[in-house]
Amino acid sequence: MIPEKILIQYGAIIKSYDKDEFIFSEGEFAKNYYQIQKGIIKMSNFNDEAKEFIQGIFYKQQSFGEPPLFIDVAYPANAIAIAESTVYILPKERFYNLIEHNKELHFSITKSLAKRLYYKAIIASEISSQEPTHRILRFFDYLKDDTPQKTAPFELKIPYTRQQISDILGLRVETVIRAIKQLEKQGEVVINRRKVYR
Repeated sequence: MIPEKILIQYGAIIKSYDKDEFIFSEGEFAKNYYQIQKGIIKMSNFNDEAKEFIQGIFYKQQSFGEPPLFIDVAYPANAIAIAESTVYILPKERFYNLIEHNKELHFSITKSLAKRLYYKAIIASEISSQEPTHRILRFFDYLKDDTPQKTAPFELKIPYTRQQISDILGLRVETVIRAIKQLEKQGEVVINRRKVYR
């Protein structure tokens, strides 16, 4: 999102995280802007029964955890590396200085946050009222819309495991497996070597 050379120019440092290591925890106050150099980060919550709900999964060049940075509140979720990762960390004051002097980057960040809000609205609607196959298909279509270069049928490889899809959509993993097989029979997805394509 923000070019690496600009992050470094404004004083960002790079920190490495092992798989399953926390970057920050739910309830901590936001002090930094985070952007992934390499690896995969998930943001998630755990309920009283230790069931995980994934808020989002983020990849190379994506940022995460920005909303609390703008409104001085605590993080509503944990950020956890799900693969070995390196992350740019830019202190809040320097991040503010960066976006103040780079209006086009400020707009880009605002657009990214708006897309995430749109996604959460879709997921909330689907979780509350729709059948599992419909929920999953809408989720896959959101991912495809977010990757505009992937427009041909079955060109987008879904970058989530069945377990991650279940944690994002609030479904049992067994339900996700059955629903994806049903979607394959309906010609909505293709499964090749256990990978799902939409």
